[in-house]
Amino acid sequence: MHICQALCAELKLDKTQVIDFALESPKMYKVYAIPKRTSGKRIIAHPAKRVKVAQHALLRQMKVIFPIHHCAFAYQEGLSIKLNAQEHCHNQYLLKMDFQNFFNSITAPLFVRMLDKLSIKISPQDTFLIEHLAFWCPSKETGGKRILSVGAPSSPFISNWIMYGFDKIVFELCRKENIVYTRYADDLTFSTNKKNVLYKIPKQIKSILREQLDGGIVINDVKTIFTSKKHNRHVTGITLTNQGLLSIGRKRKRHISLLLHKFSLGLLGTEDILSLRGLLTFANHIESDFKARMTKKYSSQVIQQLLAYDRVHNHE
Repeated sequence: MHICQALCAELKLDKTQVIDFALESPKMYKVYAIPKRTSGKRIIAHPAKRVKVAQHALLRQMKVIFPIHHCAFAYQEGLSIKLNAQEHCHNQYLLKMDFQNFFNSITAPLFVRMLDKLSIKISPQDTFLIEHLAFWCPSKETGGKRILSVGAPSSPFISNWIMYGFDKIVFELCRKENIVYTRYADDLTFSTNKKNVLYKIPKQIKSILREQLDGGIVINDVKTIFTSKKHNRHVTGITLTNQGLLSIGRKRKRHISLLLHKFSLGLLGTEDILSLRGLLTFANHIESDFKARMTKKYSSQVIQQLLAYDRVHNHE
Protein backbone atom coordinates (compact mmCIF):
# COMPACT_ATOMS: atom_id res chain seq x y z
CA MET A 1 0.00 0.00 0.00
CA HIS A 2 1.27 3.48 -0.85
CA ILE A 3 1.72 5.98 1.99
CA CYS A 4 -1.03 8.25 0.62
CA GLN A 5 -3.53 5.38 0.49
CA ALA A 6 -2.64 4.30 4.02
CA LEU A 7 -3.07 7.84 5.34
CA CYS A 8 -6.43 8.24 3.61
CA ALA A 9 -7.62 5.02 5.26
CA GLU A 10 -6.30 5.88 8.74
CA LEU A 11 -7.39 9.54 8.73
CA LYS A 12 -10.70 8.80 6.98
CA LEU A 13 -10.04 11.51 4.37
CA ASP A 14 -9.93 11.40 0.60
CA LYS A 15 -6.70 12.09 -1.31
CA THR A 16 -7.44 15.77 -1.91
CA GLN A 17 -8.26 16.34 1.76
CA VAL A 18 -5.04 14.61 2.88
CA ILE A 19 -2.94 16.75 0.52
CA ASP A 20 -4.70 19.98 1.63
CA PHE A 21 -4.16 19.02 5.26
CA ALA A 22 -0.47 18.24 4.60
CA LEU A 23 0.04 21.69 3.06
CA GLU A 24 -1.08 23.37 6.30
CA SER A 25 0.56 20.91 8.72
CA PRO A 26 4.06 22.51 8.86
CA LYS A 27 2.51 25.62 10.47
CA MET A 28 0.35 23.75 13.04
CA TYR A 29 2.80 23.56 15.96
CA LYS A 30 2.85 24.93 19.49
CA VAL A 31 6.34 26.28 20.25
CA TYR A 32 7.95 26.69 23.67
CA ALA A 33 11.42 26.55 25.26
CA ILE A 34 12.82 24.37 28.05
CA PRO A 35 16.21 24.78 29.79
CA LYS A 36 19.06 22.53 28.60
CA ARG A 37 21.01 20.47 31.14
CA THR A 38 24.10 22.67 30.87
CA SER A 39 23.17 26.10 29.50
CA GLY A 40 20.79 27.75 27.09
CA LYS A 41 17.32 26.63 26.04
CA ARG A 42 15.94 23.91 23.81
CA ILE A 43 13.11 24.86 21.45
CA ILE A 44 10.26 22.35 21.46
CA ALA A 45 7.75 22.45 18.59
CA HIS A 46 4.80 20.25 19.48
CA PRO A 47 2.43 19.35 16.62
CA ALA A 48 -1.31 19.97 16.85
CA LYS A 49 -3.34 16.88 17.76
CA ARG A 50 -4.49 16.23 14.18
CA VAL A 51 -0.94 16.54 12.87
CA LYS A 52 0.32 14.20 15.59
CA VAL A 53 -2.27 11.57 14.60
CA ALA A 54 -1.12 11.85 10.97
CA GLN A 55 2.54 11.57 12.03
CA HIS A 56 1.85 8.36 13.95
CA ALA A 57 0.11 6.94 10.87
CA LEU A 58 3.04 8.08 8.72
CA LEU A 59 5.49 6.51 11.13
CA ARG A 60 3.86 3.09 10.80
CA GLN A 61 4.31 3.25 7.01
CA MET A 62 7.88 4.60 7.12
CA LYS A 63 9.05 1.79 9.42
CA VAL A 64 8.22 -0.70 6.66
CA ILE A 65 10.16 1.22 3.99
CA PHE A 66 13.16 2.94 5.60
CA PRO A 67 16.11 1.04 7.15
CA ILE A 68 17.86 1.91 10.44
CA HIS A 69 21.45 0.80 11.00
CA HIS A 70 22.10 -1.59 13.90
CA CYS A 71 24.68 0.77 15.45
CA ALA A 72 21.89 3.33 16.14
CA PHE A 73 20.76 2.74 19.72
CA ALA A 74 18.33 5.62 20.33
CA TYR A 75 14.56 5.45 19.76
CA GLN A 76 14.69 1.73 19.04
CA GLU A 77 12.49 -0.81 20.79
CA GLY A 78 14.57 -3.09 23.00
CA LEU A 79 17.60 -0.78 22.96
CA SER A 80 18.71 1.72 25.62
CA ILE A 81 21.50 3.94 26.87
CA LYS A 82 22.63 0.97 28.97
CA LEU A 83 23.07 -1.30 25.94
CA ASN A 84 24.77 1.56 24.09
CA ALA A 85 27.29 2.00 26.91
CA GLN A 86 27.86 -1.77 27.23
CA GLU A 87 29.27 -1.85 23.70
CA HIS A 88 32.24 0.18 24.96
CA CYS A 89 32.80 -1.06 28.52
CA HIS A 90 35.68 -3.44 27.70
CA ASN A 91 37.73 -0.98 25.65
CA GLN A 92 40.46 1.21 27.09
CA TYR A 93 40.36 4.27 24.80
CA LEU A 94 37.25 6.35 24.17
CA LEU A 95 36.24 9.15 21.80
CA LYS A 96 32.94 11.02 22.10
CA MET A 97 31.55 13.36 19.46
CA ASP A 98 28.31 15.29 19.21
CA PHE A 99 26.17 16.71 16.39
CA GLN A 100 25.22 20.37 16.60
CA ASN A 101 21.49 21.17 16.68
CA PHE A 102 20.74 17.68 15.35
CA PHE A 103 16.95 17.52 14.73
CA ASN A 104 16.66 21.09 13.46
CA SER A 105 19.53 20.48 11.01
CA ILE A 106 17.50 17.82 9.22
CA THR A 107 15.49 19.61 6.53
CA ALA A 108 12.85 18.48 4.05
CA PRO A 109 15.25 18.98 1.07
CA LEU A 110 17.89 16.86 2.86
CA PHE A 111 15.26 14.14 3.34
CA VAL A 112 14.51 14.18 -0.40
CA ARG A 113 18.22 14.04 -1.31
CA MET A 114 18.69 11.05 1.00
CA LEU A 115 15.88 9.17 -0.76
CA ASP A 116 17.93 9.37 -3.93
CA LYS A 117 21.28 8.71 -2.24
CA LEU A 118 19.97 5.59 -0.47
CA SER A 119 17.95 4.46 -3.51
CA ILE A 120 14.61 4.48 -1.66
CA LYS A 121 11.80 4.40 -4.24
CA ILE A 122 8.55 6.08 -3.22
CA SER A 123 6.12 8.11 -5.32
CA PRO A 124 6.41 11.92 -5.64
CA GLN A 125 3.05 12.15 -3.88
CA ASP A 126 4.27 10.11 -0.90
CA THR A 127 7.46 12.18 -0.79
CA PHE A 128 5.37 15.35 -0.72
CA LEU A 129 3.27 14.03 2.20
CA ILE A 130 6.32 13.14 4.31
CA GLU A 131 7.96 16.50 3.53
CA HIS A 132 4.92 18.36 4.82
CA LEU A 133 3.44 16.10 7.51
CA ALA A 134 6.73 15.29 9.25
CA PHE A 135 8.54 18.65 8.99
CA TRP A 136 7.88 21.88 10.89
CA CYS A 137 7.97 25.39 9.38
CA PRO A 138 9.30 27.79 12.09
CA SER A 139 8.45 30.89 10.03
CA LYS A 140 4.84 29.74 9.41
CA GLU A 141 5.19 31.10 5.89
CA THR A 142 3.79 29.02 3.05
CA GLY A 143 6.79 27.53 1.30
CA GLY A 144 9.10 28.44 4.22
CA LYS A 145 12.01 26.28 5.37
CA ARG A 146 10.83 22.99 6.90
CA ILE A 147 12.88 21.15 9.55
CA LEU A 148 12.48 18.25 11.97
CA SER A 149 11.07 19.40 15.29
CA VAL A 150 11.93 18.24 18.79
CA GLY A 151 8.44 17.22 19.84
CA ALA A 152 7.02 15.42 16.80
CA PRO A 153 6.62 11.62 17.22
CA SER A 154 7.97 11.00 13.72
CA SER A 155 11.20 13.00 14.21
CA PRO A 156 13.26 10.35 16.07
CA PHE A 157 12.69 7.68 13.43
CA ILE A 158 13.38 10.06 10.54
CA SER A 159 16.59 11.25 12.21
CA ASN A 160 17.79 7.64 12.54
CA TRP A 161 16.95 6.87 8.92
CA ILE A 162 18.63 10.04 7.61
CA MET A 163 21.84 8.80 9.27
CA TYR A 164 21.63 5.28 7.79
CA GLY A 165 24.20 5.84 5.01
CA PHE A 166 26.51 7.69 7.39
CA ASP A 167 26.21 4.99 10.07
CA LYS A 168 26.90 2.24 7.55
CA ILE A 169 30.08 3.86 6.23
CA VAL A 170 31.38 4.80 9.70
CA PHE A 171 30.62 1.33 11.08
CA GLU A 172 32.59 -0.37 8.28
CA LEU A 173 35.47 2.11 8.61
CA CYS A 174 35.68 1.42 12.35
CA ARG A 175 35.30 -2.34 12.04
CA LYS A 176 38.41 -2.50 9.86
CA GLU A 177 40.35 -0.62 12.56
CA ASN A 178 38.98 -2.70 15.48
CA ILE A 179 37.04 0.31 16.72
CA VAL A 180 33.56 -0.04 18.23
CA TYR A 181 31.14 2.62 16.94
CA THR A 182 27.66 3.40 18.24
CA ARG A 183 25.36 6.39 17.84
CA TYR A 184 22.71 7.42 20.35
CA ALA A 185 20.75 10.21 18.59
CA ASP A 186 23.34 13.02 18.33
CA ASP A 187 25.95 11.29 20.53
CA LEU A 188 28.67 9.39 18.65
CA THR A 189 30.90 7.04 20.64
CA PHE A 190 34.06 5.27 19.49
CA SER A 191 36.18 2.90 21.57
CA THR A 192 39.16 0.63 21.05
CA ASN A 193 42.13 -1.02 22.75
CA LYS A 194 44.54 0.26 20.07
CA LYS A 195 46.46 3.28 21.31
CA ASN A 196 46.31 6.55 19.30
CA VAL A 197 44.05 5.10 16.56
CA LEU A 198 41.09 7.31 17.57
CA TYR A 199 42.88 10.61 16.90
CA LYS A 200 42.28 10.40 13.15
CA ILE A 201 38.54 9.73 13.54
CA PRO A 202 37.18 13.32 13.92
CA LYS A 203 38.62 14.43 10.58
CA GLN A 204 37.24 11.32 8.87
CA ILE A 205 33.80 11.82 10.43
CA LYS A 206 33.60 15.41 9.19
CA SER A 207 34.57 14.27 5.69
CA ILE A 208 31.89 11.55 5.68
CA LEU A 209 29.28 14.04 6.92
CA ARG A 210 30.08 16.41 4.06
CA GLU A 211 29.96 13.59 1.54
CA GLN A 212 26.86 11.82 2.83
CA LEU A 213 24.77 14.70 4.20
CA ASP A 214 25.98 17.60 2.06
CA GLY A 215 27.29 19.44 5.13
CA GLY A 216 23.76 19.79 6.52
CA ILE A 217 24.73 18.13 9.79
CA VAL A 218 27.93 19.22 11.53
CA ILE A 219 29.99 18.28 14.57
CA ASN A 220 29.93 20.39 17.73
CA ASP A 221 33.71 20.53 18.24
CA VAL A 222 33.39 21.77 21.83
CA LYS A 223 31.97 18.37 22.80
CA THR A 224 34.65 16.24 21.14
CA ILE A 225 36.37 14.37 23.98
CA PHE A 226 39.22 11.84 24.03
CA THR A 227 39.67 9.83 27.21
CA SER A 228 41.00 6.51 28.53
CA LYS A 229 41.03 4.24 31.57
CA LYS A 230 43.39 6.70 33.24
CA HIS A 231 40.48 9.16 33.48
CA ASN A 232 36.74 9.08 34.06
CA ARG A 233 34.90 7.57 31.09
CA HIS A 234 31.22 8.27 30.52
CA VAL A 235 28.96 7.14 27.67
CA THR A 236 25.50 8.73 27.39
CA GLY A 237 25.58 9.59 31.08
CA ILE A 238 26.76 6.18 32.29
CA THR A 239 30.17 5.62 33.88
CA LEU A 240 32.44 2.87 32.51
CA THR A 241 34.49 1.33 35.31
CA ASN A 242 38.04 0.04 34.87
CA GLN A 243 36.67 -3.44 35.67
CA GLY A 244 34.54 -3.41 32.52
CA LEU A 245 31.28 -2.70 34.34
CA LEU A 246 28.65 0.04 34.13
CA SER A 247 27.99 2.44 36.99
CA ILE A 248 25.83 5.47 37.70
CA GLY A 249 28.89 7.09 39.30
CA ARG A 250 29.79 8.04 42.87
CA LYS A 251 28.13 11.46 42.74
CA ARG A 252 24.74 10.05 41.74
CA LYS A 253 25.02 7.27 44.33
CA ARG A 254 25.69 9.78 47.12
CA HIS A 255 22.79 11.95 45.93
CA ILE A 256 20.35 9.02 45.93
CA SER A 257 21.56 7.84 49.32
CA LEU A 258 21.10 11.33 50.79
CA LEU A 259 17.57 11.55 49.39
CA LEU A 260 16.72 8.10 50.75
CA HIS A 261 17.90 9.22 54.18
CA LYS A 262 15.66 12.29 54.00
CA PHE A 263 12.74 10.16 52.75
CA SER A 264 13.16 7.76 55.69
CA LEU A 265 12.82 10.76 58.02
CA GLY A 266 9.76 12.12 56.19
CA LEU A 267 11.60 15.22 54.97
CA LEU A 268 10.83 15.03 51.24
CA GLY A 269 7.91 16.60 49.37
CA THR A 270 5.87 14.83 46.71
CA GLU A 271 7.93 16.00 43.70
CA ASP A 272 11.22 15.02 45.34
CA ILE A 273 9.83 11.62 46.31
CA LEU A 274 8.67 10.87 42.78
CA SER A 275 12.03 12.07 41.44
CA LEU A 276 13.86 9.80 43.90
CA ARG A 277 11.69 6.86 42.85
CA GLY A 278 12.73 7.41 39.22
CA LEU A 279 16.40 7.79 40.18
CA LEU A 280 16.36 4.54 42.16
CA THR A 281 14.71 2.66 39.28
CA PHE A 282 17.25 4.03 36.82
CA ALA A 283 20.18 3.24 39.13
CA ASN A 284 19.01 -0.34 39.56
CA HIS A 285 18.61 -0.69 35.79
CA ILE A 286 22.27 0.26 35.33
CA GLU A 287 23.59 -1.54 38.43
CA SER A 288 21.37 -4.53 39.15
CA ASP A 289 22.46 -4.82 42.80
CA PHE A 290 21.97 -1.13 43.66
CA LYS A 291 18.46 -1.52 45.12
CA ALA A 292 19.66 -4.44 47.25
CA ARG A 293 22.49 -2.30 48.64
CA MET A 294 20.08 0.54 49.46
CA THR A 295 17.65 -1.96 51.02
CA LYS A 296 20.41 -3.25 53.29
CA LYS A 297 21.31 0.31 54.29
CA TYR A 298 17.81 1.80 54.77
CA SER A 299 15.58 -1.32 55.24
CA SER A 300 13.16 -3.06 52.90
CA GLN A 301 10.26 -1.14 54.44
CA VAL A 302 11.68 2.25 53.36
CA ILE A 303 12.38 1.01 49.81
CA GLN A 304 8.93 -0.57 49.49
CA GLN A 305 7.25 2.61 50.75
CA LEU A 306 9.18 4.64 48.19
CA LEU A 307 8.38 2.35 45.24
CA ALA A 308 4.69 2.23 46.19
CA TYR A 309 4.43 5.97 46.90
CA ASP A 310 2.77 7.07 43.65
CA ARG A 311 0.00 4.49 44.02
CA VAL A 312 -0.57 5.30 47.68
CA HIS A 313 -0.50 9.05 47.04
CA ASN A 314 -2.95 8.85 44.11
CA HIS A 315 -5.27 6.60 46.11
CA GLU A 316 -5.41 9.14 48.90
